Amino acid sequence: MSSSSIVARNISVEFPIYENSHRSLKKAVLNLTTGGRIGQDAGRHAIVKAIDDLSFTFAEGDRVGLVGHNGSGKTTLLRTLSGVYAPVRGELKVHGKIASLLDVSMGLDPDATGFENIYLRGILDGLKPARIRGKIDEIADFSELGDYLNLPVRTYSSGMMLRLAFAISTSVEADILIMDEWLSVGDAEFSIKAAERLESLVGKASVLVVASHDPSLVARVCNRKISMEHGRMIADEPVAPPVASEGPLVSHTAQLPH
Repeated sequence: MSSSSIVARNISVEFPIYENSHRSLKKAVLNLTTGGRIGQDAGRHAIVKAIDDLSFTFAEGDRVGLVGHNGSGKTTLLRTLSGVYAPVRGELKVHGKIASLLDVSMGLDPDATGFENIYLRGILDGLKPARIRGKIDEIADFSELGDYLNLPVRTYSSGMMLRLAFAISTSVEADILIMDEWLSVGDAEFSIKAAERLESLVGKASVLVVASHDPSLVARVCNRKISMEHGRMIADEPVAPPVASEGPLVSHTAQLPH
């Protein structure tokens, strides 16, 4: 069996801007407010070059931290690696099963019950019904939602919805884990349990790619740091091992609203 890896060769992701005025003021505003570079396609439509000619290899054992200001291309790259966006140029090869934790609440049907949403998300993830049934009890126990799982999700509080979404999303078994910031949900007790589950998931993954604005998180979790700016990689460097006295990772998680 081949090792898990992601190999990109000169990949670019572009978004066309239609009905765009060619006034210089609007162009200037676009340049200031978008992370990508402004250009033109073959039809002379304005485009945003969100990812611009990137080449890299993420191999087994890599724990990659993507850093850069908002709009630098980090999330677009994560979505490209997850298959949400396709490169318009270049070649992207992924070996291994990917689990994406970019938006854990995505795909929840508010009119379906909690149990029904477990099935729906499992189907979206390509799992067979028998495999989904085998995960239901574990997901239900972890979420701690009890009888609420028999009710429509629209009756849940935002915190309850995030508990369900987190329990479903982190029940996966994957070779490559894609994350946009470190997740934490619920009250203090549940947050600790969630952090332990997430660390276990990260530990089992062959490759981790996480975008973060937290330097301490990158230092603790990653062994490689890639700095991005305007859709390009400006640095790719190893991360020094963390100092043992820096404390537990749970204290540095990014809290989601609840």
